[in-house]
Amino acid sequence: MPAGGRQPVRPSLTALSAGIPRESRAARLRRLSASRSLGELGGMNWTWRIQVVIAALLAGALNWGLPGRSHAIQPEAVLAVEPLVTLAKRAGLRVLQGDRLVLVTDRPVRAGDGVEELPAVFDQAFAAWCDYFDLPRGDVGDWRAVGCLVVDRERFREAGLLPDAIPPFANGFCDRNRFWLLDQSNPAYRRHLLLHEGVHAFTLTLRGMAPPVWYGEGIAEYLATHRLDHATDGSPRVVSTPIPERPEDVEQLGRIEEIRHLRATGRCPSLADVLSQPVGEHAAIADYATSWAAVVLFTNHPAYAKPFTAVDRDPVGPDLNRQLAAMPGWDADRASRDFDAFTAGIDYGWDFSRMAIDWDTGPLCEGPQAVVVAADRGWQNSGISAATGQRYAISARGRVGLGAVTDSATGVVTPIESEPDGITLEWYRGRPAGRLLVAQWGEAEPDSRPRFLILAEGAESEFLAVADGPLYLMLNESPGHLGDNTGSYTATIGPVSSR
Repeated sequence: MPAGGRQPVRPSLTALSAGIPRESRAARLRRLSASRSLGELGGMNWTWRIQVVIAALLAGALNWGLPGRSHAIQPEAVLAVEPLVTLAKRAGLRVLQGDRLVLVTDRPVRAGDGVEELPAVFDQAFAAWCDYFDLPRGDVGDWRAVGCLVVDRERFREAGLLPDAIPPFANGFCDRNRFWLLDQSNPAYRRHLLLHEGVHAFTLTLRGMAPPVWYGEGIAEYLATHRLDHATDGSPRVVSTPIPERPEDVEQLGRIEEIRHLRATGRCPSLADVLSQPVGEHAAIADYATSWAAVVLFTNHPAYAKPFTAVDRDPVGPDLNRQLAAMPGWDADRASRDFDAFTAGIDYGWDFSRMAIDWDTGPLCEGPQAVVVAADRGWQNSGISAATGQRYAISARGRVGLGAVTDSATGVVTPIESEPDGITLEWYRGRPAGRLLVAQWGEAEPDSRPRFLILAEGAESEFLAVADGPLYLMLNESPGHLGDNTGSYTATIGPVSSR
């Protein structure tokens, strides 16, 4: 759920996952009765009414999916839609219906606010969610969710559509296939919030998920992130953008900006911190941003995408972290570095196929070594290592392509080229685009997490190694623009003799 915090109306329980026997229902109830604290909603700590949870469990209200078993929805896992529609119409609320969503709202009709499009938007997103989880259409039947877009909570409460059992929430809340979201002034963020809560409804009922909080909120952010295009007939077209390409595609979302701020202020968590976040402490934008980042890493990085998909496509339980550690080739230290490298350099259009890091340590540089630096990749391991305190010299040559510009008046396309000193036609993060950068992996205040420390830049330079370890090189360029770069530089690196 987006910032403001909320947990589904079901606790994080131990369920069968990857062949681990499911905790007995009686054991779950004993544990829940002992703890009682089941989460944090709307930025406020809350103690759930345990009787509601027990009743839901005893009624079989939660559809716990089993690996290898059909994921077909069980009737008792969802709430009946038509009685809720009847209550809405009786109360004079607007009811907008799509194939997969009934939207109930007390928002006045306003031309161009995008509310009328929301059921169609939800239907398209629902199809994408089925594809993501490899969920056959035949297994979902006539499943529908009821979403309440709320201006005045009391009106929904009086209509019987906001039960007293639902805790206070700041932005949104989900109970099985029913959810609520407070109206937003920005149409793009309203859509995102609707889809975020919709993902919760989908995963709770159709997937039977009881995941760790980082995954539950991270996957909701991941699958809800989108941009909205329109067809020639004016109908909405949802384009999934789990890693947004441009800021204007995700107005007011601010996940990337929040992670940048966390890194700049030394408050960004490690991957271990994100994965171990307890239920009830997911209440700030930072929590949702970093959970999203963890899901992005595992679903897109070449080192994790394939094994994580195998885990992710089965209903996820609270032992997901153990399953991560059991993935083929899992290396916790490497995963931590990969997460830190992602959060340190994060930007729109991030492409892990171009930004993945080779962390291997090469031989010590004892004489001049030539290194080829591709223009279309992020930080590249030079294959050689430096010694702490040793001074090195670097010289570089070559010419690369940095895409092209098109004259809007004439249509003439002009290639953009750069040499190792970069070009001042375009700047990125305070340096000319195309400028050659040299770095080592390390720590520096105020950042609390490791990152690439730039030691030298340009065609000719000397630098002092700050660590025993590999040297990394790249062109200064936005990650989202690497795809149209061509060519490479050749850099020669060697130790500087003591004078």
